[in-house]
Amino acid sequence: MLTVTPLPAFDDNYIWALQVAHIHGAYVVDPGDANVVIDFLDQAQMPLLGVLITHHHHDHTGGIAKLLSHYGSNTPVYGPLKENIEGVNQPVSATKNLQLHNIELNAEVIEVPGHTLGHVAYLIEDVLFCGDTLFSAGCGRLFEGSPEQMLASLTQLSNIVDSTKVCCTHEYTLANLAFANAVDPSNEQLRQYTEQAQQLRATNTPTLPSSIALEKAINPFLRSHTEEIRNSLADKFQQPIIDNVKSFALLRQWKDNF
Repeated sequence: MLTVTPLPAFDDNYIWALQVAHIHGAYVVDPGDANVVIDFLDQAQMPLLGVLITHHHHDHTGGIAKLLSHYGSNTPVYGPLKENIEGVNQPVSATKNLQLHNIELNAEVIEVPGHTLGHVAYLIEDVLFCGDTLFSAGCGRLFEGSPEQMLASLTQLSNIVDSTKVCCTHEYTLANLAFANAVDPSNEQLRQYTEQAQQLRATNTPTLPSSIALEKAINPFLRSHTEEIRNSLADKFQQPIIDNVKSFALLRQWKDNF
């Protein structure tokens, strides 16, 4: 049984801790701040078993060196083969069956270029760790990739089983929902979820994990092909929307300036 715990870091990051019931210790995903991880593990009186990295940005990798120094340089650190990340000692590319050391878990590694060119996501049992590719009600900015790449990456993720939990690495949900409601104002499920998310954040409770099913219903970046989103884009940009890539690119442009 896999348990995941969000560890808040910086202003809005989550470092995810993974635990398996019968194994003493934890993996962490995207440890930008080593101290957050060390404090969590010290309080739980457990060791660090390994690290998963989704992409090279410092708020996801900044804690690697200190964690390796603290827990030992032989600690497995998995990260994308296509990105040169200091401290990664287990480079990975797309695979259906990555056996994680020390924790008796298998991961599917999914290559999801867009936010960065080498970005990967990890699907472990029924949990998706997607870094800065998919957010609740949003997606990552295109710092390196193209709209075509990001759309293809999000399409891959949307095809995962609906019940899959989605563990994003930023608490951007309320800001994303403000944009989603502007773009998709007649979406009743989106309106209801916005109220739920507002209630959660009012008590400083994470809105995550989300789920693939929820994101397919409320996330405009997974709905950019729909008539509702295309009509909003046509009104906003005063031009016909003729294909899915154009729709997605304009939607991302709108969000970047929202």
